[in-house]
Amino acid sequence: MYVVIIGCGRVGAELARLLSTEGHNVVVIDHDEERFSRLGDAFNGITIKGNGVSTKVLQEAGIEKTDVFCALTNSDNINIMASQVAKGIFKVPRVIARIYDPQRAHIYKTLGLDILSETVLFASLIRDKIVDPMLSGFLIETEELGVLEFPVAERSLGKTVAETNIPGELMITAIRRPKRPVIIPEAKTLLAKGDTLVAVVKMASVPKIKNIFSL
Repeated sequence: MYVVIIGCGRVGAELARLLSTEGHNVVVIDHDEERFSRLGDAFNGITIKGNGVSTKVLQEAGIEKTDVFCALTNSDNINIMASQVAKGIFKVPRVIARIYDPQRAHIYKTLGLDILSETVLFASLIRDKIVDPMLSGFLIETEELGVLEFPVAERSLGKTVAETNIPGELMITAIRRPKRPVIIPEAKTLLAKGDTLVAVVKMASVPKIKNIFSL
């Protein structure tokens, strides 16, 4: 993929390094040239000093062939303005903007932008840890579904994933096993002692599921 990132702060630099390591074509734009030092020697993409809102700078970055545009500066205004230019003028297929203000994040989602609010994300993750460490209602962006991680129940040992799933209420999507890689199970995968199940759950069914699996 061809990815353009504006903002070479900690998040932007880390994302650029990750994508570059995976073989993607990455261009990083920042008005402060000294920030490019955060990318490290292993970064093999392109850096451009300039204003990420400027159409001239974006064209220099190759915005016309960009697959994904990421606005990750520490300014909500700049991120939104740059994202609107990328989406509205240059028709970039995927535009992702970092927004600090939760109220503005909800508004700008209506413009067809992928909005990520660190404030909402971090607060929600902490809330999940406080209220129920096994359950996350934020990982899936809907109030109806959540992700539940729990140890396999004694009564489920030797059963298949298909036998353990509850249609419309719980679906096992991954299994963590001691000293083994995480697996994506098949319907016929047998559950074993020591397994930790990761499942998509219907939030309204969580009390019922906890009762069934003695959580």
